[in-house]
Amino acid sequence: MKEKKIRISVRDITLMAMLIAIDIVLSRFCSIQAWNVKIGFAFIAPVTAAILMGPAQAAVVAGVADVLGTLMFPIGPYFPGFTLNSCLNGLVWGLFLHKKPSIPKAAIAAGINQFIIGLFITTFWISVLYGSPYLSLLPVRLTQACILFVAQFVTISVLQEVLFKRIKGIFQVGVSAQ
Repeated sequence: MKEKKIRISVRDITLMAMLIAIDIVLSRFCSIQAWNVKIGFAFIAPVTAAILMGPAQAAVVAGVADVLGTLMFPIGPYFPGFTLNSCLNGLVWGLFLHKKPSIPKAAIAAGINQFIIGLFITTFWISVLYGSPYLSLLPVRLTQACILFVAQFVTISVLQEVLFKRIKGIFQVGVSAQ
């Protein structure tokens, strides 16, 4: 059985670092947040990583951004469950949007991220961390999930048509020139 070697270029590492920085800024400074609700556009960074590089890199971008963002600009205590969720979100974006992104795939990925990972798993982590009853958190978290689902779907759809195709073209030209 042959082992598949993963090669990450300097360009990929640089892009991942830039996306991590963008994620931190969008997450920590450009979002509406309370102890149990957070609405923002930090998902754009892992989505970009997912489209350009794949699921593993998107998971790394999301996870590293969560850890570094928490260490540099804490909102609350660090909790590894949230980092796991960030990695899972990046993984889902990558599984659905890498290579052939489409509007239906964006809807499915946003639905999984918001209604499974965000609503059920993140709510569980919040109840564990803060000792709040799980079922009493669900209505507020459901409202957040609905708002974020629409925001993510619309944003990705617009960016996919306008920005992601141009960025992907730039990166594919750079790869073929090597």
